[in-house]
Parts: sequence; structure tokens; C-alpha cells
Amino acid sequence: MHYDARVERIVDGTESTGALMHPRRIDRHSGGWLWGTLVAAAALASGPAAASAQLASASYTAAEAEAGRALYDRECAACHMPNLRGSFEAPELAGPTFRGGWGEQPVADLLELIGVTMPPESAGSLAPEEYASIVAYILQQNDYAAGAVALGGVTAPAAGQASSGQPLAVAASAGLPGGTYTLHPIAERAPVTDAMLRDPDPEDWLIYRRTYAGWGHSPLDQIDRDNVGDLQLAWVWSMADGRNQPTPLVYDGVMYLANPGNVVQALDAVTGTLLWEYRRPLPEAFRGANSRNLAIYDDKIYMGTRDAHVVALDARTGELVWETRMADYNDGYSNSSGPIVAGGRVVNGINGCSRFMPDSCFITAHDAATGEELWRRLTIAAPGEPGGDTWGDLPMLFRGGGDAWIAGSYDADLGLTYWGVAQAKPWAQVSRRTDADALYTSSTLALDPATGEMRWYFQHLPGESHDMDETFERILVEVDGRPSVFTMGKLGILWQLDRETGQYINATDLGYQNIVDIDPETGRMSFRPGMMPVLDEELSFCPSHSGLKSWRAMAYSPETEAFYIPLTLNCQRTIYSEVEFREGGGGAGMVFRENFLHPDSDGNMGEFVAMHVSGEILWSHRKRSPYISAALTTGGGLTFVGTYDRRAYAYDVATGDELWETRLPTAVQGFPVTYSVDGRQYVAIGTGTGGGSWTTMPAELIPDVRRPNGGNGLFVFALPAEQESAP
Repeated sequence: MHYDARVERIVDGTESTGALMHPRRIDRHSGGWLWGTLVAAAALASGPAAASAQLASASYTAAEAEAGRALYDRECAACHMPNLRGSFEAPELAGPTFRGGWGEQPVADLLELIGVTMPPESAGSLAPEEYASIVAYILQQNDYAAGAVALGGVTAPAAGQASSGQPLAVAASAGLPGGTYTLHPIAERAPVTDAMLRDPDPEDWLIYRRTYAGWGHSPLDQIDRDNVGDLQLAWVWSMADGRNQPTPLVYDGVMYLANPGNVVQALDAVTGTLLWEYRRPLPEAFRGANSRNLAIYDDKIYMGTRDAHVVALDARTGELVWETRMADYNDGYSNSSGPIVAGGRVVNGINGCSRFMPDSCFITAHDAATGEELWRRLTIAAPGEPGGDTWGDLPMLFRGGGDAWIAGSYDADLGLTYWGVAQAKPWAQVSRRTDADALYTSSTLALDPATGEMRWYFQHLPGESHDMDETFERILVEVDGRPSVFTMGKLGILWQLDRETGQYINATDLGYQNIVDIDPETGRMSFRPGMMPVLDEELSFCPSHSGLKSWRAMAYSPETEAFYIPLTLNCQRTIYSEVEFREGGGGAGMVFRENFLHPDSDGNMGEFVAMHVSGEILWSHRKRSPYISAALTTGGGLTFVGTYDRRAYAYDVATGDELWETRLPTAVQGFPVTYSVDGRQYVAIGTGTGGGSWTTMPAELIPDVRRPNGGNGLFVFALPAEQESAP
């Protein structure tokens, strides 16, 4: 076979996340699961039509492509999009960019690569004929003509029949069953008010990170340093399949839980009994879509959906009250997180802005009672507007990125809500054809929730060029009498800003990144020598696009005045290239990626750090398996967090002593919470799969550490009954 000389090298014997971006060699010395799938894929490719045929001349049948369409919708479209345009880390699979990279390569290489790397959460799980059908569909969508000979000489499933036995017409068109199923209507109770959100009852968890300040902290202290080792399982709830990163909300003994596929459930928070369930009718391709958080206000539950809507449900019955379309999901727009309610308005950030579209990403506010859109704040500065010149002379169509991935925080006294904005796209300056700052990407925005007016902004990484998001949680803490907003992005730099003015106060670098320097006096970023990407030239840097930190939120403890931060220690080699400058073009601009462990990791992917607001490191733990859940702190002097290898931990916030450990069915991820009902404290911990390259890299870099590809669930713990009631 022919391979591109630029990507001949093999690192750690494995294939990288996003492997479809560019053809490259597959190592034959990996584990048996990889080798077995490789043999099957190679067997497919060894037939008369595929052995040496380039994509442009490969033969496949229309029946194969029809079978592949349903399989693609089921297995691939959630990441690569139903129209094959790609999104986030998933590259485009149809169009000039794909044809330019793959058109002259043997179709055997594409079959081989897909067979050993896809789907990313369960590589090699499809049958050989299913992989062939998916490749046939990709060929068809790139206008390569069908023929009389099946791909690789393999007889494909007959048109109209999937390998599972489900009719393809049904498999391709069926969405998730929609509607509400009310088993036990919830009794009348007090509505959730603005005052309650400002100062929530310690027994409840009413906001994504419990309070508007975003601490991820509960004052509950029944479970503490002395007794946490006695925690027992109180109940378990199995959750839907898909990418699972949940944050339960709890109000007055009822838990509200977002499942993959935009399924919302109300559960009895003491017993786990299902009270009602709402299922969003989604296209089949989005059946595993995640929702990181819900919001509650008045008598309604609010959710941002995968098909770019905001919906309101009756909190007592689950019935749909209203829904508002924000954008066209066919253009890539979506919600992976959800809204907050600030000043009586439902404020929501959109994501999915990797492609060139007439409109940029945005943050909207909606009337909580009716869903009416009240304002829309674009996260990209348009030509002729303040900040518009920071994109050079690029027209609005070619100003990509600016996703608002994570729900914001809110200072009710100042009347400001704080949101992080992601990087510009394409990722590298050289790919997006401007070396300017590209406002308001890689920034913190302070918005008036009543009007959407931007009171101030701070751009952390002007002209960012390596996919180093600064879009994660904003935590509000008063330090030495000064109201501050803290955040940490992928680079592992803790930023402190004045939350009234946006003035830079401090930045503390954990010391693992090698891309930028920060002026300690001004906070201005500059790129280190040799770190700027050059078109079609390989560049190595730390961290990888996955980041040292990601959406796994850090938590704050008022006891120690410290943040508790889950990290993963990784780096990458990559190549950036040109993208198409047309509507629907664009994308990440990355055509090659190899991940590798950080040189200072000592073979460990995971680190959990306790960092004082001053930047001092109080303690840290390293583990071979990465920490991939958010952190939780409590009034009992504890911090909870979980790892890829199925373990949940409780540490002493002051000393870092490990006080409790349990093992669950699959990776511990999502956002753990704690609450109390009738005087008994509970800790709820989610498990799941999905979550981008943070959850696929372990298979590459620490292949001896594995977790099952299923097992989504919620596990709720409490002390034994006799202990909770003891004086």
C-alpha cells in the first residue's frame, strides 16, 4: 500500500482520535481486539474490486450504499453530521477536502482505518460487511458512481434490510419515540423563585453547579471526613445509551435527570422510582446526544436540545409547555449543555459553529413563561461593529467558531452573567487566513441578562491557534475583598479577573503547556518561538487538543479557599492544512493528529490538583487512568471525583488523603452532586461513555486500562441509616 510519507511514523502503536482526517499506517502489533478487526477489514479489502483501487475508481453497489446510509445514520452521523460535513473533532467525510485527502488513496486503506478506529467508543464492533457498506455510502456521497461489483467482492446486505434484521427504511428514518409518560404526577409545591436560586436550600441542588457562583460545592456535612468510608449504595438508575455527562437537579425530594438522546426523567430522590419521562423526538442520528445540564425555575424544567431548540417542561408532569427553535441543526448548530435562568430569563449558549455559515455562534435569552427570544448576542464580532476589525478583512461568512459550550454563572448583585467563548475556527491562524485577535473568541464575556448588552470582555488568548479553549466554567469568588471570576482552560492556566470591570488580576500556569507565555503584569498572551502552525508542516505541542483541563468542571471549597481540578496529561503532533472558503466549508483545518503522553507524566494520564486561589498547589494525586468527571466539594471537608477506569474517590480537601473508593460499571463522568431529603444526605455519581478524545485517548496511550463500552447510570450513596441518625 501507499502511505503519505508525512505520517509514516507510528506512536505508541496506536491510531489517533480523528484518524479519518488523513490516511496513515495502522500498527499490527496492538492488542488482539485490534488485530482481529484489522484482519476482517483487510479481508474485505482483498477482493477483486478493492485490493488496489483508488477511491475514485473503487466499485460498490447501490444496495451497499443504501445499507450504509442507515448504518451511517446509526453509528456515525451524531459526530460527522447527517450531511457528512463533520463537526468538532469529527472531520468532513464528503466534499472537496475529503476527496483531496483520500481520492488518490486505495479504498483498502479507508476500509482498514475505519475498521480499527470506528466507532470511537467501540472500535471494531461492527461486522466487516457493515464497514464495507458505510464506506460505500461515503463513496456515493462523494459522487463516485456505483457499479455492479460489491466493494471488496463481498455480498452486501440486501437493500431494505439492515444486518440487525430491521428494515432499512425504518432504521434510516425512525427517530426516538417522542412524548411524555407520566407515571406519578408530582404533588403541588412552591415554585422555584429568583430568591431561591440566589440562596438555594442546602438540601437542594437547583443549578448546574448548585449556586450561581459555580462553586460545585454543598454545605451539607452529614457525610464527612470521619464517616465517608462507610458510604453504602442507596439506589441505582440505569440511563439511556449514548454520550452520558449528567448533572442531576434536585428540588424538594425530586431529582431531574437528563439522559442521552434528550430524555428527561423525574425520579424520587430517596428511592429512585420513576415519576415521569419526556423523550425529545430526535432524528436517528442524534439518538445518543448528551445534555450536561438542565435548569429549573417557577414550575418548569428547561433543556437545550441536540436539534438546536430550547424546551420547557412542566416540572410536575413532564408535559411539553413550549419549545423555541434557535437555529437549523442541519447547519451543525446544537446544544451539548443547557441553560441557566438569570433574572427570570432562560439564558442559553449554542455550539456547533465549526463550519462557515452566515451567522456565528450566539447566546440567547428567552422568556421563561413563553419561550419568546428576548435577545441574541453573537459571539463573533461582525465587520463594522466594535471588535470587527480583529478578524482582518474576512467577511462574516468566514468568521467561524466562538461556541458557548458550557452554561454560564451569574452575579445577581452586579446584574451580570459570565460566559466562556471557545476558539476561532479553523483552529490555526494559517488555516483561517488571519493573524488578528479574532474577537470575541477565547474570551470571558460579561452580559446583562436583561438586554444582552456586553458590559465587558477579556480575551485570554488573542489569535489562538491550537484549539486551546477557554470556554469552561466561570467561578465567582471574593478574594481579599475583591469580587473575582476565575476560570481555567485547556492550557491549565488559572485566570483571575475583576468580575465588575473585567480587569486582569492574575494568571497562574500549572506548568504543563509549552505553547504560550503570559505577561504577569498585563495578562497579555504571546506565542513561544516555534509554536505557530505552518501550513502542511508537522507541529508538536502540549497539551493536545483534548486539553489538560476540559468540561470536567473544577470545584471550589470555602474551607481551603482552593479549587479542585481534574486534569489529563497529554500532548500531540499535528498538521494543519487549508480549508474550503465557501458556505458550509471551513472546519477545524487539522488533517493529522497523534497523541502521546506528556513527557512529565511518568506514564500517568490523570492528575487531580488542589490549587489555592493564590495559585499555590496544596496537594495533587496522579493516576495512570485519567480523572474524567467533574469535582464536587462539601461542607464535610470532602471532594469527590471519578476516573476512566470506573473508580469514584473521596479525598480530604485539606490534606488530599484518600478516604473512600468504590468501583462502578463503567467510567465515572458527568457532574456529581449531593443533596438531602428528610435529614439524610445523599451523593449521586454518574457513569457513562462518550465525551470526545478525553475518553478515547486512554485506549491509545494506556491500552492496558480498559472500561466497558456500556454502563450509563446514576449511583446514589448514603450512610447506613443507623449512622445518619446518630448524635
